[in-house]
Amino acid sequence: MIFNASLATCRGFLVVLWVALIPLTSFAEQPVKSIAELDLSRYMGTWYEIAKLPNWFQRKCVQGTQAQYKILGPQKIEVTNKCTTATGEEIKAVGVARPHSSGQVAQLEVRFAPDWTAWLPMVWGAYWVLDLDPEYQLAAVGDPTRSYLWILSRTPAVSASQYERLLLRLKVMGFDISKLEKTRQN
Repeated sequence: MIFNASLATCRGFLVVLWVALIPLTSFAEQPVKSIAELDLSRYMGTWYEIAKLPNWFQRKCVQGTQAQYKILGPQKIEVTNKCTTATGEEIKAVGVARPHSSGQVAQLEVRFAPDWTAWLPMVWGAYWVLDLDPEYQLAAVGDPTRSYLWILSRTPAVSASQYERLLLRLKVMGFDISKLEKTRQN
């Protein structure tokens, strides 16, 4: 009789646990969405990297990471990324961005490979604007797999309250914000 009561209690606990976890599992499977509207002309200019999820192509960058965007034509944006290494060397990468085939204005694709590789799908990476304040001063950019994430600002620093509010919104989107690395600016 004691065994049956323990088994029933165990089953009850597992059912409660399963029911409690349903919202978490359905949340984790929500697709990443970009913002609905983006005025590309307002988005152009210099952005300072405030934080990022670590990635292989920025492994040498230790400070001063910036991105510069410039419209070259109706379907082409120049992207210039630069940063400073531990030895003080400046690294610069120039690429292009174009609208994503989804037709969503805040979903772009970016390429840093040579022009002759543009026809290869694998040289293009997702660049989705996920969050943007109305004044175009603070943005979050990432990809639909949640593998990449950058927090960008028009200024080299943001207030702690702005940063924390943005982190909460990114967490709701399913990003692992505990892995974000803050970027030192000069």
